[in-house]
Amino acid sequence: MIRAGIFAKTFARPTMEEALDAVAASGIREIQFNMAIAGGPSLPAEVPPEVVDEVRRAVAARGLRMAAVSGTYNMAHPDSAVRADGSARLAALIAAAPRLGTRVVTLCSGTRDPVDMWRAHPANGTPEAWRDSVEQIAAALAVAERHGVVVAFEPEHNNVVADAKAGRRLLDELGSAHLAVVIDAANLVRPGELDRQGDTLAEAFALLGDALVLAHAKDVQEDGTVVAAGRGGLDYDLYMTLLHEARYDGPLVLHGLSEEEVPGAAAFLRARLDILPAP
Repeated sequence: MIRAGIFAKTFARPTMEEALDAVAASGIREIQFNMAIAGGPSLPAEVPPEVVDEVRRAVAARGLRMAAVSGTYNMAHPDSAVRADGSARLAALIAAAPRLGTRVVTLCSGTRDPVDMWRAHPANGTPEAWRDSVEQIAAALAVAERHGVVVAFEPEHNNVVADAKAGRRLLDELGSAHLAVVIDAANLVRPGELDRQGDTLAEAFALLGDALVLAHAKDVQEDGTVVAAGRGGLDYDLYMTLLHEARYDGPLVLHGLSEEEVPGAAAFLRARLDILPAP
């Protein structure tokens, strides 16, 4: 069954406990966690066991479930030293994930932009960018396989894995049961192409629907501006129907919104989930 989820870091608070209290107060029970909530960076160099245990206890005490933890860094960064540092940090997080309370770690396939890993770059489509990104994902997979973890990439038009075809190519090249997909319909629709979203989303689910492990929920306007779910032009009825037909059983994770927008976005999702047929 599909249900509402949220990025826990949507709720900015001085402490992790306060942030998780705010999640629980929203009525949403499934989260995508980010280590920054526990203090420090999203990808720390080390993940001490005592911190891991503190996070797991805090999540469980509030009746929450950690659907995934964010492990994103720029896997196609033009500087190999930056990629190597990110890879080492991701390996530490993957090893800690089961003890944190999840077996899903999310990835970013990256961009040649040296500053912003979510910004497009003309060199993203080159063989060299693909090679570097795939090498990083393969290294993460080797660690994930040892720890019984799934690493999940997200096709995103600003990144090296820019669309569903590239996502299918990556799955086929690496051929691992520990590699899966995060689907976010808003990231698949390019600026100026909302009128083509039906074909875009149908193709994405045809190519990737058998590999979904997580789904994200935000919205997008015609010019590419990201907004909260329900505030853009994304066809959510189609998106949810495709998730249902793909037999996706997991949270639809809200992000790309302010805390003040959470009640409205959550209500928007639930209204559409309520009319989905039974699995």
